[in-house]
Formats: sequence, C-alpha cells, structure tokens
Amino acid sequence: MDQYGSDFLTITDEDGIEYELEILSTIEYNGETYLAVIPAEESQETLELEVTILKSIEEDGEPILCAIEDEGELQAVYDLLMDSLYEEEDEET
Repeated sequence: MDQYGSDFLTITDEDGIEYELEILSTIEYNGETYLAVIPAEESQETLELEVTILKSIEEDGEPILCAIEDEGELQAVYDLLMDSLYEEEDEET
C-alpha cells in the first residue's frame, strides 16, 4: 500500500510503545483493507512467524490500523490471505 510508504510501518500502541512491522500482504475484503504484518525485528530464520492481521480504517482522514474483533471476519480474511499467498507461490514455480 503506497500510503504507508514501504513494506515497513511503525505503529504506536495505547501505552505509547512503538513497534516496527513488516507488511507481508494487503488484501481487500467487503470493501475494507486488511494488512498481514509480522514484527520487523524477527529473524528470517524463525520458522514460526507471528502473523497479525490488522484492519485499516480512516479516522479524521488518517489511516489507522486496528485489531479485528469479529472472529468470523478474522477467519474470512485469514482464509483469503492464505489463498492469495499460495497463489503467489504457485506462480513462482
């Protein structure tokens, strides 16, 4: 997503702690935008990546990332994301 500038973004939680995240994928679902991210400082050798899916919403014209509260919505977006990642792998082989 161009509005974030690159494949990395920094977010600040409610306690004021900043985290740098790497964007793995961006997906559209029901007219909303979702980002699959991992902590940027994780080493690439780690087999178990902690992927987080965040929803991009606009508040006062600014993009804000938030957690997905609805379990069904999260599962649907996760399934779409997995499908798109597998499609990308298939295209590379």
